[in-house]
Amino acid sequence: MTTALAPELTVADRCDRCGAQAYIRARLVSGGELLFCAHHGREHLPALKDKALDIRDETDRLNDVPGSAPVDER
Repeated sequence: MTTALAPELTVADRCDRCGAQAYIRARLVSGGELLFCAHHGREHLPALKDKALDIRDETDRLNDVPGSAPVDER
């Protein structure tokens, strides 16, 4: 379930569990917000499905190759 929340997650958004870059944002029914890296998101998302209003999952960005990457890495 992905809906419009805050803008795209940035490098400044950190996982609440380990401090790594966050790629998943869950806005809770209780009004709170949780940020997770891909690893902890996979671990906790099943339990959050019932407690979250919105979940923004940007883990697909992990497979993106920046346009500035050398040609042999694209």
